Amino acid sequence: MKTRVIAADAPGAVEEAAAALARGEVVAFPTDTVYGVAAGHGHIEALFEAKGRPKDKRIPILLSDASHLEASAIVTPAARALARRFWPGPLTIVLAAPRRGTLAFRVPASDLARRLIAASGGGLPVTSANLSGRPDAVTAPEVLEQLGGRIALVIDGGRTPGGVPSTVVDCTGPEPRILREGAVAARDIERTVREAA
Repeated sequence: MKTRVIAADAPGAVEEAAAALARGEVVAFPTDTVYGVAAGHGHIEALFEAKGRPKDKRIPILLSDASHLEASAIVTPAARALARRFWPGPLTIVLAAPRRGTLAFRVPASDLARRLIAASGGGLPVTSANLSGRPDAVTAPEVLEQLGGRIALVIDGGRTPGGVPSTVVDCTGPEPRILREGAVAARDIERTVREAA
């Protein structure tokens, strides 16, 4: 497979990428942290295959906006407060999801990413655009170096900020638990939850 590259500002870039996802193809695009790689909900196996990702590692769901959360998971008051305060942005919230155990959700602070997700129904399984265990990609050439020939399309939006990953908070229980401190400081999470109680 030859991986196509289109510029983020090319006319119809988002629509072309959304059409590729609808066909079951795997697409990479810039987010507010690193480049992400996505597949449509019915084609998630292709995403595992492209990355060489172990099947037991769940893939987060990126949302176009927080309004899609209620339909996808059991949203606790703490999760609602954190989403209001930190979305769009580098905060991942883990929630109980009916019939699916738990799922992780994030609304990225990237207009292009949110437009593509919205064009694909409001939510997409998205993970970092790299081979499993390899460094995160922060440019389109870095994506191609690792995933070229394994995915259908890359949207080239230039260099992403990279560096610090999202903070991950588990909101499945009575008290939120910080699983990974990243771009959002633990003290800000704790203050937001405390003020919402």
